Amino acid sequence: MTSAPPTGRVDLRTVVTADLTAAETDLLRAFLNDAFAGRFGDDDWSHALGGVHVLATVDGDLAAHAAVVGRQMVVGEHTLRTGYVEAVATGAAWRRRGVGGRLMAPVERLVSGGFELGALAASEDGARLYARRGWLPWAGPLAALTPTGVVPTPDGPVFVLPTPSTPRPLDLDRTLTCDWRRGTLW
Repeated sequence: MTSAPPTGRVDLRTVVTADLTAAETDLLRAFLNDAFAGRFGDDDWSHALGGVHVLATVDGDLAAHAAVVGRQMVVGEHTLRTGYVEAVATGAAWRRRGVGGRLMAPVERLVSGGFELGALAASEDGARLYARRGWLPWAGPLAALTPTGVVPTPDGPVFVLPTPSTPRPLDLDRTLTCDWRRGTLW
């Protein structure tokens, strides 16, 4: 349920990591650390870099963020070029006021226009937002391709967004395997 809409002007900006200034990078890192109540570590930060950031500001103040980064996911015999959504956060003052939904529209445009699949790991609160926006909860097992082979992962829930390039049919009950990285895999 959404509370009162933002009272100021919400502006959305997309920017690649390389075009963020040092001051913007520092502000973004501090914002994410605050939004995640101090639980946004170096690996989390690393996962959010190297792609496209969507920034929502209200009257010039950073209110929400999401990044779309490229990853590889495997479903059955298909290796899918995946737009993985990282570091989705809304500042405490802007939660449940529609800013997160506004933020997701350009995120979904980036995913649908450039990838075979969208994917993200969801918090309990986020899961409701993503489901309302048409993201589908992955029903099958999750795994990761690690240096020692494919291993099951306990992480979840994971949501996916089929795109016009997604191979059909996409069986949500099969194993979804992600590529390896430091820190949390999903």
